[in-house]
Amino acid sequence: MRLAIDEAVKAEEAGEVPVGAVVIGPAGEILASRGNRRERDHDPTAHAELLALREAGARLGTWRLEGCTLVSTMEPCPMCAGAAVLARVERVVYGCPDPKAGSVDTMFRITSDPRLNHRAEVKGGVLERETASLLEKFFRSRR
Repeated sequence: MRLAIDEAVKAEEAGEVPVGAVVIGPAGEILASRGNRRERDHDPTAHAELLALREAGARLGTWRLEGCTLVSTMEPCPMCAGAAVLARVERVVYGCPDPKAGSVDTMFRITSDPRLNHRAEVKGGVLERETASLLEKFFRSRR
């Protein structure tokens, strides 16, 4: 989570919403670490989680990220939770919940929906106070 927080801080320094994500491989190796890039890339899909999943897939040479863990500073949105399911990640770990779009625990439970072909273990609240503080500070400065 600390590496994901570092990515979130870098994203904020570049004018992005401070969200960072990391993909950890089955043997515990870091496959990818990314921060949000929506503003810089003019891309609504450039969420940290999606970018990290893409990078991990490229590094492994496969879209199947079986045995991998997606770590995000904030609870993934529907798009990112869906991507985690489609990538077959084993687990999703996140910092703070997202009351407006959280889709692994808060609003939806996409990663545990039995109607989908894959489910991922979920652990939330990891360094929750620290990850929430980054977002609160960012949005307070914009109001």
